[in-house]
Amino acid sequence: MISFKINGKATKVDVDPNTPLLWVIRDHLQLTGTKYGCGMAQCGACTVHLDGRAIRSCVTPVSLASGKQVTTIEGLAETTLGKTVQAAWQEVDVPQCGYCQSGQIMSATALLKENPHPSEAQISAAMDGNLCRCGTYNSIRSAILKAAEHQGGAK
Repeated sequence: MISFKINGKATKVDVDPNTPLLWVIRDHLQLTGTKYGCGMAQCGACTVHLDGRAIRSCVTPVSLASGKQVTTIEGLAETTLGKTVQAAWQEVDVPQCGYCQSGQIMSATALLKENPHPSEAQISAAMDGNLCRCGTYNSIRSAILKAAEHQGGAK
């Protein structure tokens, strides 16, 4: 039995400790906002926060979450910073197909939490590895800059 908090709520799962966290989140906890993309930590669609740090859940064994806090896109929507980033995403009209967007938002929020006013170069570095088949990278960068303007110290 593996115990951890997900989106602030204590949970226990009875799974193989090597099961990828992504499958626990999606299949066992029915939180489907986190997406499966490549299964090799190269696309970013599966990004979640583990104790506030952006990680790729497709290659992270659930055992690494034991005793820690996992935040998914669903939980992020309950935070001030998460709401700010999501509002900026809507204001800039970032999504096209939308598949990668939860991972993009999770990475962007981790960046803004660590660096509330990043430069464009810092944004590019932090978002490197989050792939978007629709090519909305300029819109994503614009939304992150807009969220940085609007957050006013939100955490």
